[in-house]
Amino acid sequence: MALHTRLTEALGIEHPIISAPMAFAAGGKLAAAVTAAGGLGLIGGGYGDAEWLERQFAEAANARVGCGFITWSLAKRPELLDLVLARLPAVVMLSFGSPLPFGKQIKAAGTKLICQIQNIEHVRAAVDVGADVIVAQGAEAGGHGLLRSTFTLVPEVADYLAKVAPATVLVAAGGIADGRGLAAALMLGAEGALIGSRFWASSEALVHGAMQSAAIAADGDATIRTTVVDIVRKIDWPKPFTARVVNSGFVNDWHGREAELNDPQLLEREMNRYVSAMQNGDPANTGVWVGEATGLIHDVRPAADLLASIVDQAERLLSARARSFVMR
Repeated sequence: MALHTRLTEALGIEHPIISAPMAFAAGGKLAAAVTAAGGLGLIGGGYGDAEWLERQFAEAANARVGCGFITWSLAKRPELLDLVLARLPAVVMLSFGSPLPFGKQIKAAGTKLICQIQNIEHVRAAVDVGADVIVAQGAEAGGHGLLRSTFTLVPEVADYLAKVAPATVLVAAGGIADGRGLAAALMLGAEGALIGSRFWASSEALVHGAMQSAAIAADGDATIRTTVVDIVRKIDWPKPFTARVVNSGFVNDWHGREAELNDPQLLEREMNRYVSAMQNGDPANTGVWVGEATGLIHDVRPAADLLASIVDQAERLLSARARSFVMR
């Protein structure tokens, strides 16, 4: 048995799973491993490092992978899109900003366009630019996002697309880390799932083992939406986006006291604290970039194993358990 959906058909993949293009974590090895396992892996374009992108596409070798960009950051380095398109990616994903400046270029190159959205206004913009796939991201997700929950956002977007853009494929994101989440996403009207946190805790992710261990030790209550991790990195994220991370000692020190970081010397000291801890595997003094699904993460395994277990569980739930609820 296999989960055949419009997403698997549109992207030519075996399983309806895409790995999220997590900045600094989703490199070429992770993307290639997800693709080899039957999903589609995305390299994280992050904040615009051409050399890093070159290395990660080299790590992916000949695997059929895609790439995701933070749209407002890409606007500062638009040549990076040319760099990626020259490598003939399976898809390019745009998130966190208007897709209009880049959407037409991506589609003109013959590449599938994925737009990640966080509210209905974003959906309209994605439809206007001709997105092939729309990812509806709920606030449960790790990293940056807004306030809508996956459970209500996905079906609302599904209803909207059915009326105005029925050919557009919908994918769910945010809080999906196992087969239960994938099965639920399909029931809500999505055609697959984009998964971040669970692949962040994979063998191939570019994540320090100590950070992964901290995520395994945490539960969903331990995460928080905050701007502290952006302020201290001197990354000017546009409002109203915030980041979801584990409420570590560092985050707890400064959440609610953000204005104090306007002091240049203090900010410099705390940035050094954050960066050093990230590099040296000290999760208490930096950001641990996972979402509420951290409470569903209990180990670190190869991405292929994770994907297979997610799909297997979803198949069993949809084929057997769902029927048990229907009385004849």
